Amino acid sequence: MNKTPESVENYLETILMLSHNGLPVRSVDIAKELEYSKPSVSVAMKNLRSSGYIVMDTNGYITLTESGREIAQKIYDRHMLISDWLIFLGVDKETAVNDACKMEHGMSEESYIAIQKHIEEWKRSVYRNSWD
Repeated sequence: MNKTPESVENYLETILMLSHNGLPVRSVDIAKELEYSKPSVSVAMKNLRSSGYIVMDTNGYITLTESGREIAQKIYDRHMLISDWLIFLGVDKETAVNDACKMEHGMSEESYIAIQKHIEEWKRSVYRNSWD
């Protein structure tokens, strides 16, 4: 499996997160969210389009393709699990969210699955113990 560049993952995850509010996503929204220049985002969107990760309509509204959504959702799920885990461990929310953003890209699939499995097992044991 080819590794998707971190910058591509960040853009796709940002598009996914912005789309959660139900409003159309535009390049200017991405630039504002990521605090990048509009020209930089414009170049990135052109590259994402040519890679088949997004489509852009005549109004400039950006939508993830199936392959783009798959990558974005994977990164978003990692981000949520890792940030929640760090918060549970006592890390303040802002730090946890920032650290999760760094960790979600560099972590191997093996390590991520191990953390995910550990959290699921812990939740099951807490749930079981709450009924004892």
